[in-house]
Amino acid sequence: MGKPVAIVFGVGAERGLGAALCRRFAAGGHHVLVSGRTAAKLEQVVATIEAAGGSAAALPADITKEADVIAAFDRAMAAGPGLDPVDLVAHNAGNNQHIDFRELSAEQFEHFWRVGCYGGFLVGREAARRMVPLGRGTVLFTGASGSLRGKPGYAHFAAAKAGLRMLSQSMAREYGPQGIHVAHVVIDGGIDGDRLRRLRPAIVAERGDDGLLGIDAIAETYWHLHGQHRSAWAQEVDLRPFKESF
Repeated sequence: MGKPVAIVFGVGAERGLGAALCRRFAAGGHHVLVSGRTAAKLEQVVATIEAAGGSAAALPADITKEADVIAAFDRAMAAGPGLDPVDLVAHNAGNNQHIDFRELSAEQFEHFWRVGCYGGFLVGREAARRMVPLGRGTVLFTGASGSLRGKPGYAHFAAAKAGLRMLSQSMAREYGPQGIHVAHVVIDGGIDGDRLRRLRPAIVAERGDDGLLGIDAIAETYWHLHGQHRSAWAQEVDLRPFKESF
């Protein structure tokens, strides 16, 4: 047997969840295909993994483009000598913005849906096409508070994330009996990453110690899901800081 392969879609800044997932999967022994839209950011994540003794390669792709997703899985199935076909897939792409519903344009609504839901469909479909014949594999989707409830000013985000949640449930019911573990992770709180620290520093200061979800702690849960025995698979896990109200 060769080295297992993982692919993580939606990798951005090194201090972000996508990059943390890549590092954790590499530390667990996977060759990781690091996928996102910005090549320079992907190369930085790859360099960090390789410096720690891991194995990774950058794979620029836009998950809202069917051809990009298909090409990414083609590569994941034949990543190179000594590597097995992909057995771990994470869909982590997403975006968020407060927009008054009356000001929300059709183009904005569609954009959020394409990134948050349609991209998940493309990733999930290709994962199923490649993994079901092999009878094994894990597909993980990153959810959010909006997966469960729509807050004022976030209808576009909640619609996309709720759709992604239903997609993951349907996949789990259809492909779980065929050996594919599909799970959805609800990130119910702010993530202590580059995006939040850059755009909303006041929130970071307000939440204080342990008030935000640590990216490495989240990544540990994803790794645990991949390692679960099939007699006790989790389909959904929700994560939040211990002092977050819910």
